Amino acid sequence: MNRRPLLSFTVCWVAGSAAGCLFSGRSLLFCLAGLLLLPVVWAVSGGIRLRTAAVLVTALIVAALYWEYSEVRNVSLLPKVLGHPVSEVNEAYVTAAGVIASPVERDGDRVDFVAKLSSVRLHQQGEQSAAAGAAEREAEGERVTVLIKLQEESEIAEAALWQRGDRVVIEGELIQPQIARNFGGFDYRAYLLTQKIHWLLKGTGTASVKVNSQGSWEPSTILRWNDKARSVLGAEMSRLFQEPHAGYMKGLVIGIQKELDPETFRQFSQLGLTHILAISGMHVAVYVGVILVLLRRCRLTRETALTVTLLLVPVYVLLSGAGPSVIRAGIMSMIALLAARLGMLKDGLNILAASALMMLIWNPYLLLSVSFQLSFLVTAGLMVYTPLAASLFRRLPGWLGSSLSVTIIAQLVSFPLTIYYFNQFSLLSVAANLLLVPFITFLVLPLGTLALLLGRVWNAGALLTAQLAEILNNITFAAVEWVNGITAGVMIWASPSILWICLYYCLLYGLLHMLKRRTEAMLVPQFMDDETRPLAEVERPEARGNIRARAGSNGRNNVLNSAGAANSGRAALAFQGYPQPGSARWSNSAAILCAVGLTILLYKGYNAEVIRDGSGSISYLDIGQGDSSLITTPGGAHILVDGGGTVSFGNREEWRIRRSPFEVGAKTLLPLLKQRGIHRLDAVILTHGDQDHAGGLQAVLEGMPVSAMLFNGTLAATEPYTKLMATALDAGVRMYPVQQGMTLVPDEATRLNFLWPEPRADRQTMPEEVEDQNHESVVFRLEMNGRSFLFTGDMDQAAEEAILHSASQSGIRQGRSIDVLKVAHHGSKTATSADWLAFWTPGAAVISAGVNNLYGHPNGGVLERLADANTGIYRTDQQGEIQLRVGKEGITVRHKLTPAPD
Repeated sequence: MNRRPLLSFTVCWVAGSAAGCLFSGRSLLFCLAGLLLLPVVWAVSGGIRLRTAAVLVTALIVAALYWEYSEVRNVSLLPKVLGHPVSEVNEAYVTAAGVIASPVERDGDRVDFVAKLSSVRLHQQGEQSAAAGAAEREAEGERVTVLIKLQEESEIAEAALWQRGDRVVIEGELIQPQIARNFGGFDYRAYLLTQKIHWLLKGTGTASVKVNSQGSWEPSTILRWNDKARSVLGAEMSRLFQEPHAGYMKGLVIGIQKELDPETFRQFSQLGLTHILAISGMHVAVYVGVILVLLRRCRLTRETALTVTLLLVPVYVLLSGAGPSVIRAGIMSMIALLAARLGMLKDGLNILAASALMMLIWNPYLLLSVSFQLSFLVTAGLMVYTPLAASLFRRLPGWLGSSLSVTIIAQLVSFPLTIYYFNQFSLLSVAANLLLVPFITFLVLPLGTLALLLGRVWNAGALLTAQLAEILNNITFAAVEWVNGITAGVMIWASPSILWICLYYCLLYGLLHMLKRRTEAMLVPQFMDDETRPLAEVERPEARGNIRARAGSNGRNNVLNSAGAANSGRAALAFQGYPQPGSARWSNSAAILCAVGLTILLYKGYNAEVIRDGSGSISYLDIGQGDSSLITTPGGAHILVDGGGTVSFGNREEWRIRRSPFEVGAKTLLPLLKQRGIHRLDAVILTHGDQDHAGGLQAVLEGMPVSAMLFNGTLAATEPYTKLMATALDAGVRMYPVQQGMTLVPDEATRLNFLWPEPRADRQTMPEEVEDQNHESVVFRLEMNGRSFLFTGDMDQAAEEAILHSASQSGIRQGRSIDVLKVAHHGSKTATSADWLAFWTPGAAVISAGVNNLYGHPNGGVLERLADANTGIYRTDQQGEIQLRVGKEGITVRHKLTPAPD
């Protein structure tokens, strides 16, 4: 650390910033106190100088204070400006004036951009016009995300004229971004907070936006020109390449990822190849290398070539979108080029530290960016771990050993963050990266760039080059699809803790370090302490290098003296850099300990979701207007009841269709299951075929192994339902039509008794299409650890009466009381009758309904009947996800949100 003060300072700055991010108040003080002790103890033990320790302590304190200062400033001023609390400003209609502060992007019928406001006016209740109402108030630079929903196809051309720097006046509704409504779910509000955005401003049609083009030159004009240049380059790519190649090449060459085919991105992501699709250090290195070669071929001096390249790096960074990874690579390249120009080139870790420090001072919230974390961590990991691993591949040819070590280390270093954010890892990722990254980097990327450069000069040559690139792309896509077809290689991991991640890196470093020492020890020449060292050993090149490295400036005499000292045996070995005799045995033991520790850590991380105290759990997920519940039995079986689904009304016009529309299964349900470390679903119970229950299961079947599917024995006459059943059959999922009287026993503490649908012979043969799926909903009673729960799907009152009649025929006048009732049909008035409640006498009820849904669920009459029955009520629209932990001693309830008081 004494040799790399900048690196030490940056590490402490990151630690201080992380402490400020993770803790507050007294917890922050305790955390800082613990961190401050480390450099003090290090200095007292003689590891570093006291002056260095003081600098490190200062870095920790200043970084934490700087984070707190940024947090205090990162608040919305609109409630104060408008003179109303947040609850009243939310969903208020306003007129806001400001400047477009980001590129304007369109996806289907939605246009979005970031606006920096100068003034805002709150409309009076019921007012929709800017002609009257309260006076305008200064907004003091508040940043908002503007979402405009286009009404007509003709509005596309008008919105295409909007550019960064234009002055706008927008009429729309202020909306607070959505928070995470499920445990471990994506928090959109927190994400926008890192960009210093606190509100969404939603407008309808281009008529809600009045635009005045930028007049005089302003600093933002440079970014405006850059947006135009990227737009022109993107249009040229679209002209040269067919889809899906155009979207793929835009991401690969110029960093425009918004048009990348979602399926292509999913397949690349599964193999850990998404870094190829984002402009990063690899792209910058190729860019800098090509420019340097070309400039030297033009017979420019080395100094001139370095200077010109240094000035061109920022141009490439801007043209490629200026994401965190490319900014990091650009800053590192510029520092390295400048150092080389001045003859002061230092080691890469100091350059990396300088880049990180500059970026975090400019914007401390970059510390929370996935791209920033992966970019810096992988780069630092390659610098630290690759030299340790190099000796393990010494028997391979140089090029192969180097490629293998870099690829494997990159995968090992990125692994914790990959599973933390994406919750899956492919065992085939190393092979895919080893084969495809060089193929794409050295063939596809240059061809795509060449086609773009030739486009305006030699059209025929550009089209021919593009066709060749498309052929190579087809090979890439086919290889990725084939490898992804080997589903056994994909592992699902729960998001680990920060402590787990730190332990992983420490154990990995220890293992590689010990293996390196072991390898070096095995290469030590074997001779006795009293033997003269063989002349051949003295003449070994590495021995000569070690001697010279330690000879200082005394020249050949010191070399001879060192060589002569070899006769002193053990001391000579230590002097010349050889491991001590016996160190191989010690290294073996240490390496085994690190390997065992790493194995245990990985095992614990992979099986993190297992409940070990004999308890089960039921999670009523908040997936909007729909139903989805996850049951985990005491024995560890996972049963998913329904999967929600995004309901679309009618056929949408083609221009309205978005490239990656929100689908609750892919965007909410499947990520939640993976985040919780569920490797396989033992059963999926599809209560009926309506889209708001069945739609989300499509993504689940495509993204996770499922052992069995239980359904009501009928078919729904819809295309999504047909596709779902076909996907299940193709995946080898066992299909079971269930009916009244059947049971399922996952383990000895759990039992499912199916109460509906009624028995019919045709359910066991060829299922028939049934239009009224609600009446055919699967109803079952779950018994777990002596507690009982009733799941009702969307059953109607007729089904309730039939179940009650069947119970009456059996002589049962009142069912055994249940602990929790899942209220049927989202609390609709078509079910949950007074007789039904009197029969089951539930202690509590859960209602799954979307926030501000169009159906008015839950119905007021249902709520009254539940209250009359003294049944406690939990609602996902008010409390988000509701989790029940079912132990032998009782039921523990927690919910994600606290409902606002009435």
